[in-house]
Amino acid sequence: MKDIITLAIESSCDETCAAVLKNGRYILSNVVSTQIDLHKKFGGVVPEVASRKHIENIQPVIQKALDDANLTFNDIDIIGVTYGPGLVGALLVGLSSAKALAFSLSVPLIGVNHVEGHIAANFIDHKDLNPPFICLIVSGGHTHLVEVKDYGEYEVLGKTRDDAAGEAFDKIARALDLGYPGGPKIDKLSKIGNKNAIEFPRVYIDDESFDFSFSGLKSAALNYLNSKKMKNEDIVVEDIAASFQEAVLEVLVNKSIKAAITKGYDKIVLAGGVAANSRLREMFDEKGKEHKIDIKYPSLALCTDNAAMIGCAAYYDYLKGKVSDLNLNAVPNLKLGQR
Repeated sequence: MKDIITLAIESSCDETCAAVLKNGRYILSNVVSTQIDLHKKFGGVVPEVASRKHIENIQPVIQKALDDANLTFNDIDIIGVTYGPGLVGALLVGLSSAKALAFSLSVPLIGVNHVEGHIAANFIDHKDLNPPFICLIVSGGHTHLVEVKDYGEYEVLGKTRDDAAGEAFDKIARALDLGYPGGPKIDKLSKIGNKNAIEFPRVYIDDESFDFSFSGLKSAALNYLNSKKMKNEDIVVEDIAASFQEAVLEVLVNKSIKAAITKGYDKIVLAGGVAANSRLREMFDEKGKEHKIDIKYPSLALCTDNAAMIGCAAYYDYLKGKVSDLNLNAVPNLKLGQR
């Protein structure tokens, strides 16, 4: 059987990415051009600035991906691209490039859901991993608990009703003057802080639901900070970071374990930027051993936005005949499993 070479493009937020994969799971190249330094001064991603930078970066990034893989456009069999969810202007840059290439090369175009891409990142790092399993997708924009029934087939068991976990981290990091992005900074500070210093609330909504809510916890942390400032009391940033992180992660881990037990699975997979959090991995490993549940997560490079994960998801969509036409448009609020 002939190898299938995929060129993948990802531009949903502030990273311009391109990758080349063989048969979906083998990375030949994976190029990421990040804009973090550009957006730091604004304290977050500015959509218009991100879009303009994508326009500058997209062609050089695609060419570098091909060069790193030692291939040319003529070697490409399919093109995968993120078409949602994300910032509409940013998505359109990658999508326009992918459509132009698919048309000029006469190869299939596969539109990929960014969130499905995060799940697929695990297939690259764990060659023996196959559905079904429970997946926790947790990032700056998403917090989903999903039953992955097959490649490209999902049932959303629960999701955040307000802030995503990564978004909550970023907001508290900003309040603590830690800068952007906040998640990695809170993770680092938490290693030297006391996670039991402050008893922040753990919000479980109700016993039956697999949904999450982090706005109340975020408000509690902000109120604690404001109270300290008004009383002119010392603020131990490390302790706040560690205590806040513990409250967020405890809920994520406990809900995920409960979902696996309820649905009868012995396998939980993590995905998304927050899956890189060292304490989250530690807690999952501990709980996994306790309940005899196998825990898998991607390498750090595949937790954050990248095109390799999009290429993997595109490959499995292609095998199932899910091919897009050249009228494909960006869908900024695309839901998981939606076509």
